[in-house]
Amino acid sequence: MNRTHSRLHPLAALFAALITLTLSTAGATAVDPGVAAAAPGSDRAPIVHIDTGVVRGIAGSTVDEFLGLPYAAPPTGNLRWRPPSPPADWQGVRDATQFAPSCPQAPGSLTAGPTNEDCLYLNVYTPQLGRNPGGGLPVLVWIHGGGFTQGAGRDYDPTKLAADGIVVVTINYRLGALGFLSHPALASRPGGPSGNYGLMDQQAALRWVQRNIDRFGGDPDVVTIAGESAGGLSVLMHLVSPSSRGLFQRAIVESGSFALTQQSLAAGEAFGQTFATSAGCPDQTAECLRSLPIATLVNNFHPNVASAAIPGIIDGKVLKESIGTALAGGRFAHVPILNGMNHEEERIFFLLGLAVVGGTYVLVPPVTAASYQQAIASVLGVTDTRAAAIAAEYPLTAYASPTLALSALVGDANFACTALQQDEWTAQETSTFAYEFNDDAAVNPYADGAINPPVATHTSELSYIFDLPDAPFHGLTPDQEALAAHMRAAWANFAASGNPSTTAVPWPSFDQTHIMSLVPPQPQVESNFVSKHHCSFWAAG
Repeated sequence: MNRTHSRLHPLAALFAALITLTLSTAGATAVDPGVAAAAPGSDRAPIVHIDTGVVRGIAGSTVDEFLGLPYAAPPTGNLRWRPPSPPADWQGVRDATQFAPSCPQAPGSLTAGPTNEDCLYLNVYTPQLGRNPGGGLPVLVWIHGGGFTQGAGRDYDPTKLAADGIVVVTINYRLGALGFLSHPALASRPGGPSGNYGLMDQQAALRWVQRNIDRFGGDPDVVTIAGESAGGLSVLMHLVSPSSRGLFQRAIVESGSFALTQQSLAAGEAFGQTFATSAGCPDQTAECLRSLPIATLVNNFHPNVASAAIPGIIDGKVLKESIGTALAGGRFAHVPILNGMNHEEERIFFLLGLAVVGGTYVLVPPVTAASYQQAIASVLGVTDTRAAAIAAEYPLTAYASPTLALSALVGDANFACTALQQDEWTAQETSTFAYEFNDDAAVNPYADGAINPPVATHTSELSYIFDLPDAPFHGLTPDQEALAAHMRAAWANFAASGNPSTTAVPWPSFDQTHIMSLVPPQPQVESNFVSKHHCSFWAAG
């Protein structure tokens, strides 16, 4: 079995290396953490007094923006690998018109702009404050994807989503080794928890929202957490984390059901000790680890070694058990949930010669008709007997090529049917709504037309909800724009009421025959999800 040893690694670096994307950094510079004496731009630049001081943002035609707001102290020096601390107060008016640095990550990210260990900032997009003097708008907090090793809040422009009448917050959180390294020397007590610092950052951002979002017209009692890929998995972690209770009232999971089993604290700390040695700290001390340069931490925490740290460990504090175990047992926040996936999630990974299986990257060997069954066994890590049964369930005669057959079956096993299982668990306890993004003509924003034949794959839905300023994307057709408007309205309605239904598109609660198919120009209910993705076969296996 030819496997790498990584959890879900960000697409950004892979595409930058293998497809050679052109990035733009126009209009994105780091914010000075000091205080600005005057604001650029409009005379009506909005000013808001939050709990740490006064901030001045950007006045938009429909949405005001406040960028680079600190929600925690810089996690540097002695605060590296510690739970986030409160941010410092400031005097005067702080400029909030430019993005703060993104968190440290490997070169090649689609994130434009600088990176810095001082990166715990968020951005607020609110319908013009003057137009909503009463406030009380629903709030959506977006947790970015990127395999827990790349990405930033600045990668997503939610202006159109906010214009539908909600306040949107995008956040940074610590990534890679800085966000997810577990090590005995970093525990506050022997045998105590360590790791999951990036998840603690997300919780700190949610606590900031509780304290401050009403100043931006938002309602702290109507907060939705939402995310895609690693961000969607983060949402699931908060659903099952006791320390996240009460910080949100709804949850949106986009393509996040791929890794429902987390590593143990012992496995995480064993990896941390191996990492410390490779990074130059054979003495295994916290002092040495906290003195390491950022480049050393980033370069040594690569996808070949990070499997026992990402995506999260059962540390006993943030996570007390695996996501799937908690969901199956009903031990999660019983808030309304909107969960979905894309038609064939794996295709974009197969473009790179990889598959995602249980959150781990697996190398995909060249696939021919003769090697099809062997490839199934290798990629999925199953016996020859099981591989033969899978090959019979997915006969090559039904697909244009052996590679496309393998991509389809891995996507069904790892994304589609795990999402269905998640829906079945949560629907027993709370309102659950399900979707499948099925616009197979969608041009993936991160592959720029390289997926042929085209199919709705991982990340394909993002450009229907957000503008993606750093993706080489060429826009939507009129029918796709109509679908995008329906999706944004559904997301906004769900944030407001816990139900994604709109006047134009009623959205039924989940059952196996009521999953919303997101197709242009208008979503429709599909009843054949289980058979299309062979979920009865996978459930029986």
